[in-house]
Amino acid sequence: MTLLGNILWLIFGGLLSGLGYILGGVALCLTIVGIPFGLQSIRLGVATFAPFGKEVRPVPGGGLLRLLFDVLWAVLFGWEIAVAHLVHAAILALTIVGIPFALQHLKLVPVALLPFHHELR
Repeated sequence: MTLLGNILWLIFGGLLSGLGYILGGVALCLTIVGIPFGLQSIRLGVATFAPFGKEVRPVPGGGLLRLLFDVLWAVLFGWEIAVAHLVHAAILALTIVGIPFALQHLKLVPVALLPFHHELR
């Protein structure tokens, strides 16, 4: 069932979402300061390609640098991406067929908001 969900996800917008994350990550990697953020964006893009059958998990460890990166990410990029996932989820939840896809968008919100402390596995 997860394979079918992931295939439908890719056809109906997941491919474009993942490519957007990856292209944004490549653009961020063009600067030295943006490399950590670009790598996280690329990781998010790959995770966005197939969210069915995966769950959000906290990244073990931490530290002040990871917290600083999460705060910078949330202020500069993360809140817009999280709002976009919430809007997509709200629209998809209007139909019965869209509810599983809405749940996947809701699953991606914490990863999009704080990518240095969450991962999709």
